[in-house]
Amino acid sequence: MTLTRRDWLAATAAATAWPTAFAQAGSLKISHQFPSGTLEQGDFRDRLCRKFAAEVEKRSNGALKASVYPGSSLMKTNAQFSALRKGALDMSLVPLSYAGGEVAETNAGLMPALVPSYEQGAAWKTAEVGKLLSKVLDDKGVLIVSWVWQAGGVASRARPLVTPDDAKGLKVRGGSREMDMMLKQAGASVITLPSNEIYAAMQTGAMDAAMTSSTSFISFKLEEIAKHLTSGRQRTYWFMFEPLMISKEVFNKLPKAQQDIVMAVGAEMEVFARDAAKADDKAAADIYAKAGAKVYDMDEPTLKKWQAIARDTAWKDFGEKNESCAAILKAAQKLL
Repeated sequence: MTLTRRDWLAATAAATAWPTAFAQAGSLKISHQFPSGTLEQGDFRDRLCRKFAAEVEKRSNGALKASVYPGSSLMKTNAQFSALRKGALDMSLVPLSYAGGEVAETNAGLMPALVPSYEQGAAWKTAEVGKLLSKVLDDKGVLIVSWVWQAGGVASRARPLVTPDDAKGLKVRGGSREMDMMLKQAGASVITLPSNEIYAAMQTGAMDAAMTSSTSFISFKLEEIAKHLTSGRQRTYWFMFEPLMISKEVFNKLPKAQQDIVMAVGAEMEVFARDAAKADDKAAADIYAKAGAKVYDMDEPTLKKWQAIARDTAWKDFGEKNESCAAILKAAQKLL
């Protein structure tokens, strides 16, 4: 194959775009956007990365080490997925739907009301839908190491956002293009930004309400601003797929024994993630109530109203993107 000058320039640019993110021999760099903590304290997504790193080093007898870079300190949040694909970032724990503009199928990771429980989210891994999604990511140069799902809700300043009727006239951050479509249909205007920028936007009044995970409600201290919380502790239309992923290019360079360790430890982290996410659903409600906010739980009829809107907007749009999206949607609906 003969490389044109344009090919050569593109390859050179890809290799130098994130120079600090390349792994050294026997080391992995793990990036995420969440606040820093320790093995035992703090945001569980940071803890998961630290636990993963510690266990991988232990099982490889120090041959494979991993460093964790929290708070988007290694690279900007929205650059992580592209960097994984190019092999310019080793690993990342990032909301998959953030890659929706680049790979349409990843929007399944925050599709309103498509995943109604942790149990159903966990079922994706071995079901047809999970295999289809994994294949898409594999083809794009990314491998899933840990399947992590999180429930979420809504924090709002002036008034609660529980039912579709409540959305009218509010400026809301949904967290994904598909969530935004459902919100727009309900009468809201939408704001697009990563979860680590929610506090500032709500503080300045640029945003009235934000949807995010229970863990982010805690970690980003939105109880200091919000007067209302719609909790995800019982039922919710907001379930986010937030996997720990590794660059396929980086993974393929590891010895087989180290590849096996990475995938085994990643799978073992999933129980920790599910238990921690559920605990945060309850903790968020308690923290907001203690701070003086009113806390609301969603009932089944309200969830069905949101799901009906989602089916006619976000689901329909996603299914019409391409054959791959249609297949993923159909496979996911089989689990409902």
